[in-house]
Amino acid sequence: MMSLAVKSKTTDTVKCKVVDGGELKSRRHLNVRGKSATLPSITEKDWEDIKFGVENGVDFYAVSFVKDAKVIHELKDYLKSANADIHVIPKIESADSIPNLQSIIAASDGAMVARGDLGAELPIEDVPLLQAEIVQTCRSMEKPVIVATNMLESMIDHPTPTRAEVSDIAIAVREGADAIMLSGETAHGKYPLKAVKVMHTVALRTESSLYNPTTSPSLVASAQGLQNEDFSPSQLSKMFGSHATMMANTLRTPIIVFTQTGSMAVLLSHYRPSSTLFAFTNEERVKQRLALYQGVIPIHMQFSDDAEETFSRAISSLLKAQYVKKGDYVTLVQSGVTSIWREESTHHIQVRKVQV
Repeated sequence: MMSLAVKSKTTDTVKCKVVDGGELKSRRHLNVRGKSATLPSITEKDWEDIKFGVENGVDFYAVSFVKDAKVIHELKDYLKSANADIHVIPKIESADSIPNLQSIIAASDGAMVARGDLGAELPIEDVPLLQAEIVQTCRSMEKPVIVATNMLESMIDHPTPTRAEVSDIAIAVREGADAIMLSGETAHGKYPLKAVKVMHTVALRTESSLYNPTTSPSLVASAQGLQNEDFSPSQLSKMFGSHATMMANTLRTPIIVFTQTGSMAVLLSHYRPSSTLFAFTNEERVKQRLALYQGVIPIHMQFSDDAEETFSRAISSLLKAQYVKKGDYVTLVQSGVTSIWREESTHHIQVRKVQV
C-alpha cells in the first residue's frame, strides 16, 4: 500500500508528496482518510451487473462500500420486485459503515470483513478489533460472516505462507467466521491451488481444537422458563436446535437435517456442532446458499411423501460417499419453521444407528 500527503489542489489537479512509495498499478483503490466518496454505493454500471446476476441466477451479491442500511433495503426491494431469490452480503470496508454496523447487518443476509480498504480508511491497529466486533455481531444475529483480504498475501509470489498468515487464518476461525476468503492469491497469484490447500488445512486443524462435547452450544437458547405466548415456531426451533447440538456433541455424532428453506440448517450451524451437519434439501438454490455456512455439507435430494423412505435414501447416500459407515450413530433433527412429514405442533430429535 502506498501513502501520499496532499500538498496543494486545484479544481481538477491534486499535487501530493509520496510518503510511502511502491509500484502503482492500474485500477487501484484510492482512499482519502476523513473523507467520504460522493458516488452512490450502487452505480449505474452496478445496476447493469445486478440485472445480469438476476438473469443468470447468482446466489449472492457482495455490495462494496456500504455506508448505511439504506442501500441494502434499496437492493432488496429491487430483488423482491424482480422475484429474485438472491442474498445480499455487504462488504464492511469503509469508516462510514462502522457507526451503522448493527443496522447494516440486520438488514442484510450476512457480512464480509473486507480488511484491505478498512485498514486504509482507519488506523491499521483498529482492524483486528473491528474484525472481532463484526464477526460477533453477525454471530449474535445468526448471519454468516466472511473474513477476507490479505490472508495469504505472500503466496501470490511464494509457494509457502508466512507463519503470521497461518496465525491470521486460525484467529479468524477461532473468532467464529463462517468462511475465509482468498482474492489476489487465486485471482492472479502463482500458486492458487497451494493457497487454497493451505487455507483449508489450517482451518480444519484449528476447528478440530475448538470443540468440547461437555460444553453447551455457543449460541445456546436462554434456559429461563418460557410463557405460553413465547412458544412461537422460531423460539421452539431455537430450543430444539440447541438441544440437538448438545446431544450430537455429547454422543459425537453427525447431524442430519431435512430442510426446504434452509432455516433449521442455518440455526444448527450457528450453534457450531462439533461434527458435520448434513443438510438435505429438495431446493437447489437452498443447497447452493447453505454452502456458505460453517460446518454444513448441503446435499440436494428430492423428498418423497414417505419420511422413512427419504431417511433411508439419505443415509444410503452418506454411506456411498463414505461420510458415515455401518454401525455409526447419527442425530436426526425434524424441526424448523416449515414442517416436513410432521404435524406443526411436533418436533423430533432422533438418534439412529446406520444400517446397510
